Amino acid sequence: MIERHIVLEDIDPVVFYGVNNNNFQQIKAYYPKLRIVARGNVIKVMGDEEELCAFEENIMKLQKHCATFNSLDNEAIHDIMEGKRTSKESSDEVIVYSTTGKPITPRSENQKKLVKEFEKNDMIFAIGPAGSGKTYIAIALAIKLLKNKVIRKIILSRPAVEAGEKLGFLPGDMKEKIDPYLQPLYDALEDMIPANKLKEHMENNVIQIAPLAFMRGRTLNDAVVILDEAQNTTSAQIKMFLTRMGQNTKMIVTGDASQIDLPPSTRSGLLEAQRILKGVKGISFIEMNQKDIVRHKLVTRIVEAYDKFDKEQAEKQKAQRKAKENPNKD
Repeated sequence: MIERHIVLEDIDPVVFYGVNNNNFQQIKAYYPKLRIVARGNVIKVMGDEEELCAFEENIMKLQKHCATFNSLDNEAIHDIMEGKRTSKESSDEVIVYSTTGKPITPRSENQKKLVKEFEKNDMIFAIGPAGSGKTYIAIALAIKLLKNKVIRKIILSRPAVEAGEKLGFLPGDMKEKIDPYLQPLYDALEDMIPANKLKEHMENNVIQIAPLAFMRGRTLNDAVVILDEAQNTTSAQIKMFLTRMGQNTKMIVTGDASQIDLPPSTRSGLLEAQRILKGVKGISFIEMNQKDIVRHKLVTRIVEAYDKFDKEQAEKQKAQRKAKENPNKD
């Protein structure tokens, strides 16, 4: 009798074993002659070598399926154990799968362009309105490289600037103080990585979330680094961030030029970088618009209404300036 230990990697064992260990019981039923015991992410199996090898091969297939789709159900187990193609196959357009097994794909032309440019360039600027999917797609692309072991870590950052209101004193330790600023990044991560695995990644610093100020002095290697809300960086801040780039690293900078929360006297580092870096080899700029908005349809209408209002206000100010410059003109 032979004994082997199989370690489940890159998946959440809770998802793999199923509710009340239902998946695990179904797997065991296919191998009645083997003695199979699971503890955490380790499966201990004893029995005949030939049957044990077949069991190990199928466990690896099940693990791969679970890592890809963030789910494992009775149908997938049956198909894999019977040597069939699973009904849930990954298509070329899918970046990753959500924790509910839903495929995350680019849903507009500019989102597709973002995916394509990410493959070709090491630094991407995605600039566009709220709801255009720039941050969500960026995080999905980072998770895909992490799952495929192309990189070793994901670093997510954003400037700690309030959107038009002062939060005042925030109690707690440093993490508790900065978490309100970083919540949109947590939301995207929780959509794509099972809770236990996300917690493990964050505890082991595989996924790091930090305010922009914490980037100073670092050299970031073997990573995807995402700077969100970059319109709220100063010129010095964005230059500092972009020069953190190390070996085997990709950077994605996202922002919305219509939502700058900096003081009126402070220039946006994102807009300045767009002027300075456009045309630099290895850097790609994707400019998104209302057609890329994938939130509720009202978001598109709201953005369009504000754009129209801003244009009208700009025209009024222009007319007022002309009137002041030519006071005697009828």
